Amino acid sequence: MASGSAGGERVAVLRKARGLTQTALARRAGISTSLLSKIEVGDRTLSPEVAAAIAQALRMTLGALYGEAELSEDQSVRLEHLRTAVRRFDIPDQTAVPEEAGLRGELDRAVSLREHAALDELLRMLPGLLTRATTYAHAVVSSTGWAMLADVYSVVYALAARHRWMDLVEIAPARQAWAAAQQPNPLVAVCAGRDRAGTFLNCGDFDGGLTVVDRAIMAAESTLSGPDKAFAAGTLHLRGMTLAGRLNDRHLAQRHIRAAWAAATEFPNDVRLHNQIFGPANTATHVLATEGDLGRPREVVRLADELASGEIRLLPPTRLGPVHINTARARLDLGDRDGAEDSLLDAWAVAPQMARIHPMSLEVLRVLISLHRRSSPRLVKLARQAGINL
Repeated sequence: MASGSAGGERVAVLRKARGLTQTALARRAGISTSLLSKIEVGDRTLSPEVAAAIAQALRMTLGALYGEAELSEDQSVRLEHLRTAVRRFDIPDQTAVPEEAGLRGELDRAVSLREHAALDELLRMLPGLLTRATTYAHAVVSSTGWAMLADVYSVVYALAARHRWMDLVEIAPARQAWAAAQQPNPLVAVCAGRDRAGTFLNCGDFDGGLTVVDRAIMAAESTLSGPDKAFAAGTLHLRGMTLAGRLNDRHLAQRHIRAAWAAATEFPNDVRLHNQIFGPANTATHVLATEGDLGRPREVVRLADELASGEIRLLPPTRLGPVHINTARARLDLGDRDGAEDSLLDAWAVAPQMARIHPMSLEVLRVLISLHRRSSPRLVKLARQAGINL
């Protein structure tokens, strides 16, 4: 099975490998056989909520269900170098200790690559950056050094989550929290809590992730004040609304949405701290995605139109790409195949490296092709780039 396969296609292969009928798997997952059949043949997209239920029924994580993103040979080598750097978290390099200014510049570059969804370039630089940040933190033993190391681990988590490297998805936030605890920094610790909740999100354990979010919010409210408190709580509520949306808990999602908007009023524009972005534009993108998970495609399209008229120009590609992907999914749910195709092409235009491996991007593409869109040369080209068999 190609690692570039879309989720619905993978479900069919995984089900058959376990000797399960569609009826048996549907019963285990608590969905209808008809829905499962449509997902497998490409008549319906595999939503995150249903994917999590199927993953649980198959006794695997959500990330494992989607499968790791396909890598070139060179990328695979770099990934092993990154895993080595993570493994050597308490073994500093024996070469010269890097200068703080240079290390800060490298970290800023890594964060910029992440925001621009330049994933290949980010993988190329992260092993060396993590090694140097580890060396600096152990040598200098300062709050700044440990905070920078925690921020590097946050970037590692973000890259791992995109590619579904589940070992690093699990361990990077733990290393991030460990670094944050060496010289206590409440804001860095709260950011680590947000990424830990992301581990639960990527594994499909949405209830567990919400517990982590609630605890981190309590910590933020008791240890922080002013803009730092609003920033930390706001980023946590973004994670909370996503998790609640995946659970299809409308009431809880709305509670997190209201709290996030309240915190966003503290910031005229989005701000970045410790590899996290928060403000009105990023809040809007998370609300849009959550409305899609709650089964409200018309609201997704409405919010997308609002963003297009203003705040969308403020978004980095790492947020703009998912906006287009979620809009494509919503338009497809509404039967607007041409609009879905246009939105998917927009996602590939602004963040091609992300769109090539994003589970919902691949799902929308697969379903569009399945629904008699093979005549579209644009979709055929995207399918070849994504490694999807026609």
